[in-house]
Amino acid sequence: MVTDINDTSCDVVQIVTSSGRRITANSSLLASASLVLERMLQLEKQKQRRNEESKKITGIKIRILGVPHEAVVAFVRSLQSRSMIEEDVEKYGMHLLVLSHVYQASWLKRTCEMMLANLLTTETILDVLQLSRLCDAQRLHLRCLKFIIKDFAAVQDTDAWRFMQENDPWLELDILQFMDETDLKRKRQRRRRATRQVYLELNEVMDCLGHICEEGCTEVGPMDRAPAHSPCDKFETCRGIQLLIRHFASCHKKSCMRCRRMWQLLRLHSALCDQTASCKVPLCMQFKVKAEQMQEKSEAGKWDLLVSKMKVVKVMSLLVKKMKEGGEHSMSLKL
Repeated sequence: MVTDINDTSCDVVQIVTSSGRRITANSSLLASASLVLERMLQLEKQKQRRNEESKKITGIKIRILGVPHEAVVAFVRSLQSRSMIEEDVEKYGMHLLVLSHVYQASWLKRTCEMMLANLLTTETILDVLQLSRLCDAQRLHLRCLKFIIKDFAAVQDTDAWRFMQENDPWLELDILQFMDETDLKRKRQRRRRATRQVYLELNEVMDCLGHICEEGCTEVGPMDRAPAHSPCDKFETCRGIQLLIRHFASCHKKSCMRCRRMWQLLRLHSALCDQTASCKVPLCMQFKVKAEQMQEKSEAGKWDLLVSKMKVVKVMSLLVKKMKEGGEHSMSLKL
């Protein structure tokens, strides 16, 4: 009688390791955890059905070779229990990563990557890096490269680094290129943060200019109202704008850099202002008319770019302000 593939008697499988020892496992659990083992077990069962002598065999044999017997035991145990023991990773982590990659046990591979990433040392980092590249373990590969950048001096002082320089110069080149790209990325991020900070500060200047011309501050205010006695919450910026306004009102030099700066601030305010009729900032309407008549396309393009970025910063600042006010309101309700 031919043994059926789905029969419970076929659920026992004997795994033969490089040492010749055998491990008894459940074929259904292995097949559900590994795509490669599933195909191997299906082929073995089909062979057993076709072979008349296989009627006397109560189990199926498959071979997992090339790694220590104990590592295969840990691998099979992990597949059957759907969990990973930290002690197994500490002892056989690299073997388990290879086995999970070769036998396409994706969840086990991800777990190995995460646990190995927490066990990296300067002595083992290059071995793990090479293995992660061979096993296409991208998360682990990235963690290894970041680890090397963080402790580059210590890694460079190891025998493994010197061995790599002599035997695998391409890996060294990959590491140095990643370091260079990371450094360039950090520089770009610093430049972006610096540029963002400039726009934020410029947005604060616009707020202070409108505040001074509409409400007044400690030294400068609108014609129909006396300046306020108490400083505002942005007084450091507001104080500088007030001094600039006072200088602009009394200076008549065409080459004055401070006056040019004031002209630029007034022009930028006009481009951002949406209160044409009621705006109290000087020259707001005049700048709007001039902007409509501007013919110099190159200058207009650069100015439009600045205005568009400032509009984005203004909207984001308003959203942040509303979120903060909403958080304070909710806190007061809770209290």
